[in-house]
Amino acid sequence: MRKVNLLNVSLHNITMFELLERLKLGGVVFTTNVDHLMKLQKHQDFYDVYQDADYRVCDSKILMYVSRFLGTPIYEKISGSDLFPAFYRYYQYDKSIKIFLLGAEAQVVKMAQQRINSKISRRIIVAAHSPSFGFEKNEEECQKIVDMINQSGANVLAIGVGAPKQELWIAKYRSQLNNVKIFLAIGATINFEAGIIKRSPKWISEIGFEWLYRLISEPKRLWKRYLLDAIPFLLLIIKQKMQLYKNPWQSDNQNQVRQIQTLVKNVKNM
Repeated sequence: MRKVNLLNVSLHNITMFELLERLKLGGVVFTTNVDHLMKLQKHQDFYDVYQDADYRVCDSKILMYVSRFLGTPIYEKISGSDLFPAFYRYYQYDKSIKIFLLGAEAQVVKMAQQRINSKISRRIIVAAHSPSFGFEKNEEECQKIVDMINQSGANVLAIGVGAPKQELWIAKYRSQLNNVKIFLAIGATINFEAGIIKRSPKWISEIGFEWLYRLISEPKRLWKRYLLDAIPFLLLIIKQKMQLYKNPWQSDNQNQVRQIQTLVKNVKNM
């Protein structure tokens, strides 16, 4: 599968259609954005989990611009908020697909469940649950959630509790979810599906300013993520362009090997 290296993550360079087709065989999907990339520089447990995802796709127009700057363009942006509706519409007539929706507030996740099932004209979301704040630290609650998912008969888990919680939770409990074959980490998508938060107009997303629209919509929650990470992120990308970036979770020898491999690949592609 085609891959593009951005800092210490290799993204799968595939289209939405290719991803939906491949998910017939199952898999874990993480949708990578700038916030993820910055967290991956600081948290080794998040980094380790990230490497095991079956699909790491580009969730940012900014990352598409960056990939072009680095000389390895990404074909398509696949955000969680685009992937999830594309997924349930793609499989709407496949009655074997049954989704458990985990995340958001109780009324919100139930509203999302009702709206999606109404759009699809069948009960594709078989169950929905709102975990408590800090649930990931409560083993008893997590086990109850595992039981709920197993008893629901769902074979798809769509979890939207924010990064890195959702990715870490999938990694920790994946083996206990007996029937689930497809895992989608979808961030704020449940709120979008419920109609609680409006997405930016498509033209704003297409030019790469969806982040600004969201910042204006939710300034208290998002200002640190979008503004404080911007300059450090750009500096790291410049380092990568100059072959100076070092993966904080690899030894110097491993970093050197990777830099040489990247350089050789770039020369071959010239």
